[in-house]
Amino acid sequence: MISEDPVIARTFKKDLLAALPSLRAFAVSLTGRHHAADDLVQDTIMKAWAKQDHFEPGTNIKAWLFTILRNEFYSQMRKHGREVSDPDGIFTSQLSVHPQQYGSLDMQDFKRALEQLPSDQREAIILVGASGFAYEEAAEICGCAVGTIKSRINRARNKLQELLGVTGEADYGPDAHSAAVTKRAFAV
Repeated sequence: MISEDPVIARTFKKDLLAALPSLRAFAVSLTGRHHAADDLVQDTIMKAWAKQDHFEPGTNIKAWLFTILRNEFYSQMRKHGREVSDPDGIFTSQLSVHPQQYGSLDMQDFKRALEQLPSDQREAIILVGASGFAYEEAAEICGCAVGTIKSRINRARNKLQELLGVTGEADYGPDAHSAAVTKRAFAV
């Protein structure tokens, strides 16, 4: 509440109600539509009522309300600029999100395949592929030549592809399931 003083509280309410016609006229001039203006005025009044403790009694309440209305209008315009109108659901029906379980299942399969690699290959591919070490750094960590690390990683990749049933580059990544489905759908 603006104040514990009932006189100040009544004055705030009276001044708020008195400003409604001016607020509505300003809202119509901004929006160009009466129903949108009414919604904007309602939003303004709700914000003003909720923030009445921020209003300093004795200052120009009309200017304060117009500022709230203007800021609300521009906030809504920015929001609407990011939204896509899709009343019939046509755009939404074309969007696709892969179910989360595919990623989880793929990760489980990958972990099982990784566990089946010989330890030297698993170590090399984790150092370079997952930890981001350069071949030279991985070779130093493992105490072997750079060529040996490269060879271990190549053998590990080939074995992982074999274990995971990956047949080509198009099968890599999170879209592997959709790529296979699309390939079957367009096969003649």
